Amino acid sequence: MTDVLVCVKRVPDPTGEVVLTDDAMRVDGRYAGYTTSAHEEAAVALAVQVASASNGSVTVLSVGSQDSLEQLRAALAVGADDGILVEADADLLGPADVAEAIASVVRGRHEAGTIYDLVLLGNDAADTGDFQVGVRLSYLLDRPVVAGIQTIDVADGRATLRGEGPEGTEVYDVALPAVVTVMEGGITPRYPSVVGRMRAKKAAVETIAWAGIPAGSGREALSVPEAPPSSVTVLGEGAAAAPALAAVLRELGVGQR
Repeated sequence: MTDVLVCVKRVPDPTGEVVLTDDAMRVDGRYAGYTTSAHEEAAVALAVQVASASNGSVTVLSVGSQDSLEQLRAALAVGADDGILVEADADLLGPADVAEAIASVVRGRHEAGTIYDLVLLGNDAADTGDFQVGVRLSYLLDRPVVAGIQTIDVADGRATLRGEGPEGTEVYDVALPAVVTVMEGGITPRYPSVVGRMRAKKAAVETIAWAGIPAGSGREALSVPEAPPSSVTVLGEGAAAAPALAAVLRELGVGQR
């Protein structure tokens, strides 16, 4: 039986235009809306896959405000069994704070009799790109960590982890319990059914108040790079544009054999 804790974060939708807050310290999601990153959707899908294969369980955790319940419920709708919200002002927290909050939950559940064989996180946060929480968490828990993983197979107390490296597929064999950060691409995200959505509304979510003193991110400011220059060439209007269009298509090789 493999029990998995998977961590998700409420982030601005990355498919929309990137707009910063007035102080340039955060990405402003008020206009684009909020979601779970693709890496974390993959982590949830892997968690459910691994747990289902061994009659285990999946707990989903988020560190943030009550608004993060939306992301927790989304994970519950696709197969997670229960949720934990560590309630805090996420804007004040840095990677060290988030790692400590997660580690505190893992230790508390351990004392209560639940040992998470795997703790899964997204490879990086979609809004800040810190790439730190998984590694910091592994040090706090004294567990092995592997980053950038796309598939997981568990057997006999060990996990076989695969991810794409600079020179091709990399394979790791690690003893459990372990911490793993997940990249999208190895598994298709799960989508909620009507039954799943109904179950998620009733699923248990434990709320824990974060009581630490934030170390913060140390961030000075974010910036949005200027869009690369682009140009448009008008070929003509109506039928008069046909010869020019045909020439462009020939240049591109469209229709040639």
